[in-house]
Amino acid sequence: MKILIRNLARTTTEAELLSLFEAHGAVQSCTLVLDKDTQLSKGFGFVEMPKAGEAKVAITQLNGTLVAGFKIRVKKGE
Repeated sequence: MKILIRNLARTTTEAELLSLFEAHGAVQSCTLVLDKDTQLSKGFGFVEMPKAGEAKVAITQLNGTLVAGFKIRVKKGE
């Protein structure tokens, strides 16, 4: 299942994002969306988790949590 994570701090790394989701199950991929000119985070990213059950738990548990002072929004991606 593809998961969209929004409202990330611009300083959040893919490794930090990965560790957040790995606490809830297997992670297939983790990608921050970067500005093509500056290579800095645009404040959102995607995580893919192969097991839908684990993905749903991660979405429920992580949506609205504070990460680096920002309240992240987590939902099923397209």
